[in-house]
Amino acid sequence: MNITITAAAEKFMRRMVRFGGAGTNAGFRLSVSPGGCSGYASEFSVEAAPQPGDAAVEVNGLKVFLPVESRLMLEGATIDFTDTPRESGLTFVNPNAAGCGTCGSSSTSAAPVKVDISGLQRRA
Repeated sequence: MNITITAAAEKFMRRMVRFGGAGTNAGFRLSVSPGGCSGYASEFSVEAAPQPGDAAVEVNGLKVFLPVESRLMLEGATIDFTDTPRESGLTFVNPNAAGCGTCGSSSTSAAPVKVDISGLQRRA
């Protein structure tokens, strides 16, 4: 499996796991599906263990759980994290993605996809 997770994305995932309340052996579960022009729709959660069919990938001791469909879509992709005053969330860049051709702005490099984290709160 060839997936790159940047230091910024790793830091974000670690924070989610640490404050997710799923225990010391928990991991970050990332699920992606096709969505938009050359992009991904994604969901994440903190899980105590991988779900059936998930692969557990370790990144510097961080457990990342990926369903089979997500592993296929993320092959060769880079997962990053953006935090600016205008947007905050995971971004995915896949050099292998092709545009849909309907909007006229797609190219062979994928547009970043944002995951909204504004609703997340720290548990008491």
